[in-house]
Amino acid sequence: MSLIERQIDVTYRHQVRFTEQVFSPRNLTLRDTLTDEKTGTTHKALVVMDEALCRAQPGFAEHVKVYFDRHSDRLNLVCNPMQFEGGERTKNSYFHVSEIHSKIEMHHIDRHSYVIAVGGGALLDMVGLASSTAHRGVRHVRIPSTTLSQADSGVGVKNGINAFGKKNFIGAFAPPYAVINDFDLLSSLSDRDKRNGYIEAVKVALIRDREFFEWIETNAKPLADFSPEPMRQLIHRCAELHINHIATSGDPFEFGSARPLDFGHWAAHKLEQLSEYRIRHGEAVALGIALDVVYTRRTGHLSAAAADRILTLIESLGFELFANELLHESESGTLQVLNGLEEFREHLGGDLTITLPLNLGQGFEVHEMNLPVVVESIYELRDRQAGREQSIIPARA
Repeated sequence: MSLIERQIDVTYRHQVRFTEQVFSPRNLTLRDTLTDEKTGTTHKALVVMDEALCRAQPGFAEHVKVYFDRHSDRLNLVCNPMQFEGGERTKNSYFHVSEIHSKIEMHHIDRHSYVIAVGGGALLDMVGLASSTAHRGVRHVRIPSTTLSQADSGVGVKNGINAFGKKNFIGAFAPPYAVINDFDLLSSLSDRDKRNGYIEAVKVALIRDREFFEWIETNAKPLADFSPEPMRQLIHRCAELHINHIATSGDPFEFGSARPLDFGHWAAHKLEQLSEYRIRHGEAVALGIALDVVYTRRTGHLSAAAADRILTLIESLGFELFANELLHESESGTLQVLNGLEEFREHLGGDLTITLPLNLGQGFEVHEMNLPVVVESIYELRDRQAGREQSIIPARA
């Protein structure tokens, strides 16, 4: 037998920039990120925007056009910004990906041009898939517009859409050319959507940074009240921890079986599907983390005191710890959420690998879950939620 084998090393630059009013003509962050003043080259750009953002901030699409017009010596906006519905529904069909491919082909967007996505995490996922598959990958820039996408999903390297009833079944790993976080874009979010990103900060703090977890505890009240400065600090640190993991874990494209940053997600992804996405991603992750925390305490790996601190913090940030979907049964009488374990394993292949909290700021991995204990944990969360609701009712009366 003869063999030719070589090691191929590819270096990526992954940059996340923070600014305000990114599309103000005086703000040069986007222009300077996309162009090199020395060459004087004009770069084409296709912009894709979240309809919900455009509705919430009337005139926003026009601001984008004015920005490119003002900097037309360096940037060429090839057509009016495309607009698509945000949220998980935009990921439930390949149709939108094809529409973007069509515009890329029509306007001759090449590998030195840019596809710029402005919106929430689901839109960024979908546009990222279109960008990473046209010409085997054109440069894509993410401008996240939600707390969740600025702190977590928007700064990652995953792109994808849902298929066959499974989240992100079709997708690709492709680091964005750049991510630009503009805190002003969060101003029009509902309280529910502002809160959603908090749980990803709790997640990464629990498995990576005890000091950050304790900072979130200390600032839980102002965060729950959506005070701007604590929100900025949370987003910045959460994004930094995610970037650190991607850059230094040794497995940025998940060739192995471990996904530490998906702590709490095996149940979360299934709960989103079971609720037909009525439960938002952040809310589902809060439920998934709560379930894994109770499970870890019940199996003797996490102290009762630490578990209660975690659950109390999640509640104090405004999340619920139980949803009826946790008890939805299949025709055979088994809890449907448990199917999330096999789907989680299948998504990567290999062994099931679940990250659980060993202590505040420290995670560990298991390769099997005791299903009866998982079920017991679900019922404990139900009882905790019921007790909490009963204590609130007399106070209101």
